[in-house]
Amino acid sequence: MKSFRDTENIRGKIMIIVGTMLFLSALFLAVYNILEDRKGGEISGEILSKLKIEMGIPPDGGVPVETIKEGDYGIPENDLFEDYERTVPKEEKLIEIDGKYYIGIISIPLLNIELPVASEWSYDNLKMSPCRYKGSVYEDNMIIAAHNYSSHFGGINQLNTGDIITFTDGWGDVYTYELLQTEIIDGYDIDAMDFGTGWDLTLFTCTLSGQSRVTVRATRVDKDEK
Repeated sequence: MKSFRDTENIRGKIMIIVGTMLFLSALFLAVYNILEDRKGGEISGEILSKLKIEMGIPPDGGVPVETIKEGDYGIPENDLFEDYERTVPKEEKLIEIDGKYYIGIISIPLLNIELPVASEWSYDNLKMSPCRYKGSVYEDNMIIAAHNYSSHFGGINQLNTGDIITFTDGWGDVYTYELLQTEIIDGYDIDAMDFGTGWDLTLFTCTLSGQSRVTVRATRVDKDEK
């Protein structure tokens, strides 16, 4: 028969093996998340560069570049009448990049974030960029979802009341928002997230546990101008 000491030694070895396996699993998960984060950031950057070209925005930012045809003496291709026609109601301009459609660019200066926004959300799309969850910038009820990658929305919990967020639509028009509050919403509380329709803009991402959603609510500060 095995002595009590032998039994304790076996139990100790089993605990060491189990602990080692758990440590390796956690290490693997951490490395995997880091690689996914890096990959997501790189893909977003590539999409953003292509999106800016399609929108006529210089790579370093700034206002959209007007397309001037040879021989038109510097008159922009888009005239004032065309601009007026698409103001009310304004039609959404979708831009196709590598077979997927995007509605514009979300920018959070405090976090040094500038990212493309996919027209529709899916788990595959979320791996590449933030996605529209529902709503529209023109109806002042847009909700945007993204992964908690550091290169995506992983830092929005650091934002404070008064911080500025901008969204540039497919036409190149910029909409400016001021953050009003940040809240944590249960991952299954759809009604609470839909309460975002009472705000002009909502951004959200998963917490590290994946059980809740870090949610940022903002209001537009340029409504009179638009």
